Amino acid sequence: MNTVKTMMMLAAMTALFLGVGWLIGGATGAVIALIFALATNAFAFWNSDRLALAAHRARAVSPASAPQLYAMVETLAERAGLPMPAIYLIDSDQPNAFATGRSPSRGAVAVTTGIVRQLSPEELSGVVAHELAHIKNRDTLTMTVAATVGGAISMLAQFGFFFGGNRDRGGGILGVLAAVILAPIAAMMIQMMISRTREYSADRMGGEICGNPLWLASALAKISGAAQRYEMASAERNPASAHLFIVNPLSGQRMDKLFASHPSTANRIAALKSQAAGTRNTERLSNWGEARPRTGGAPATRRTVIRPPTTRTPTSRDRGPWG
Repeated sequence: MNTVKTMMMLAAMTALFLGVGWLIGGATGAVIALIFALATNAFAFWNSDRLALAAHRARAVSPASAPQLYAMVETLAERAGLPMPAIYLIDSDQPNAFATGRSPSRGAVAVTTGIVRQLSPEELSGVVAHELAHIKNRDTLTMTVAATVGGAISMLAQFGFFFGGNRDRGGGILGVLAAVILAPIAAMMIQMMISRTREYSADRMGGEICGNPLWLASALAKISGAAQRYEMASAERNPASAHLFIVNPLSGQRMDKLFASHPSTANRIAALKSQAAGTRNTERLSNWGEARPRTGGAPATRRTVIRPPTTRTPTSRDRGPWG
């Protein structure tokens, strides 16, 4: 259902683009703006992983530098049927994480030093599973398509503002002004709705990958509360990357508004609890994805067990229990 919604919203953006192009620049202006927007967004798409990681000064980790974190990601990626993604750490006290990469073979998962210190192994596995779901769903590609059409709409609006557009079409000068002012706002609203829809999809798939949706629900509650207490300097410097994170990293943001890039945390938790309740209709989940038999019933199918890493004392402020 979320995939259908996403496709419908992308179709709405395309229709909006065609309408604005016809009203402001005619067919020629629309084609020129679309070509330019495709070129700029293609560059962003091919370099999105490097740009995002560099913006947050993420540093790569290896099995030697973070053996327990690496082992967790490796196990979850195997369960998700994905190639092993690159793993990065961001030096920030705010617990948060994001995934990037234009395809599963180019996937990368970045987590903050704050999240590895503040979450339990089960909660962190839920977060990592959520990010792997974004990679598996190719959400970077989806959002790039949305950004392409949205960028084209904004460019057409600017064209109409500076050159007046074709005032003989549609509603004349009033139509041009309406397109200049309202079209970019409408495009941004649709982009944010697509982003929110993809978060719900990643939550559901993440719950399936880690084996217990309640682990992710608990993580979201902790991250949401801590995000208001700890400022992430790199996110404040690069607010355009906020939609990448599992929880909005920007200070003073209200959720589920027209321009919010993330759904309400309470709504996401409720959806995960509902998912967990449905799972328990067939089996009772135990620690780290191992299914135990229901009381008085036949044994449930045994899942692949994700063993929690052994917690150790951090050796420095920027190293958590995962290395």
